[in-house]
Amino acid sequence: MNSQRCSTLFLKTRGRTRIIQCIYVVGFMDLFGVSMIIPLLSHHVKALGASPTVAGIVGSTYGILQLFSSTVVGSWSDVVGRQYSLLTCLLLSALGYGLLGMSTSIALFVLARIPVGLFKHSLSICRALLSDLVSESERPLVIGHFNAASSVGFILGPVVGGYLTEHEGGFYTSSFTCAAIFLINAGLVSMLPWSETPANRNDLNSSNHLSKGCPENHFSKSIHNGSHANNHHLVLRANTEPDCRADGKLRGGFRWTDMSLSQLVWRQLSSVGSKIHMVALSDMWDLFLVRLLMAVAIMLYYSNFSLAMEERFSLKPKVTGYLISYSSTLGALAGFLVGPVTQLYGNNMSALLFHSTVLTGSLIFLYATAPSVWQVLLTSTFFAVSTTIGRTCITDLELQRGGVQASGTLIGAGQSVTAVGRVLAPLLSGLTQEFSPCGPPSLGVVLALAAVGLLLIRIPRWDGRGMKKAAKL
Repeated sequence: MNSQRCSTLFLKTRGRTRIIQCIYVVGFMDLFGVSMIIPLLSHHVKALGASPTVAGIVGSTYGILQLFSSTVVGSWSDVVGRQYSLLTCLLLSALGYGLLGMSTSIALFVLARIPVGLFKHSLSICRALLSDLVSESERPLVIGHFNAASSVGFILGPVVGGYLTEHEGGFYTSSFTCAAIFLINAGLVSMLPWSETPANRNDLNSSNHLSKGCPENHFSKSIHNGSHANNHHLVLRANTEPDCRADGKLRGGFRWTDMSLSQLVWRQLSSVGSKIHMVALSDMWDLFLVRLLMAVAIMLYYSNFSLAMEERFSLKPKVTGYLISYSSTLGALAGFLVGPVTQLYGNNMSALLFHSTVLTGSLIFLYATAPSVWQVLLTSTFFAVSTTIGRTCITDLELQRGGVQASGTLIGAGQSVTAVGRVLAPLLSGLTQEFSPCGPPSLGVVLALAAVGLLLIRIPRWDGRGMKKAAKL
């Protein structure tokens, strides 16, 4: 009997491994397609006849839509399931990029950015899906590999996009290619073995208890993320939430077809509102504030990098481009270091986040005061590593404290916070550049110090709550 159970669990583990590997491919192709388009957008909107002011307003449309839609779509993925929400986002993003390939006027350009701004959350849903599939100890490793795969796509995409634009109608070709990539991703996602994904936490826990009789079981680790959560843990109970499983079946035993369209929409909206409300009332403001401070600080580091290199060291744009590519490549490779580093810290993500924040702030300071290009090169080397590890740490801590049952909502809320940083960083960068080319990174140092001070105050409270909970168990 035990051998039969072990065989079944092994097949499930192999199916989930296949899903994880396919999600890595989806992440790579996603940013590969997007990065083909991003460098060309400003040139295209100006070619359509937009003034610099209009181009700036049009360019901000995407960020504003992302700001308001990230949390909603992430929460929606918790309600209807990852498969349905991920397919919807991929298909509607493909529609947006397809419209972009037909944009011959500013109005059509703005129209094309609307579905992308509202539904380009495929990477967030992928991260939430990965957190569903692995245990808490494995989560940083898996998400780190996913970030690395995505970063490789972001490095290669501009090269292909630049090559395509050298031909007549290159922007339109790049847009249609990007749309095709998203359609391919949707086809790949639809073919995944979704029956191997956890229908809910209770199913997983029961499976883990069954697996105790297996002598060699890779599925024995309980997927109980959020074990260090505080009293505001976002537990979403199966008997009160109408969450849907991957097969489209509601937890209460009903199917979507058993409900009218108005009832289905109302239940989904009420569930999304409930999850967002719980996140808003949770005691996680400190993590979100640290994310905001560091996001703005990092964006200030990059905001006027090319201009500062030219003014401070008389570097040509071509050389600066090589330096940026070097840093991006290291950032992609650093994703593979996340797992070993977290093991070195004994999965103490609070300590790792604190040290990475201190290192990031120190590197921004060294860059702002660098007397030579070689010091900039040195800081860029370690900066790529520290920011990659810090980004993974903050996401993992949000899931630990909030609970994986609301992983989509939490990751979406984190993306909304980052979107706020994207709105604030250009404004702050412009103001500080009035004083000095080193103004933006200098302000970034101040924000990083504020994040370090906040962590010094709050981390003892996080660890204290975790120890109390462990003592109760």
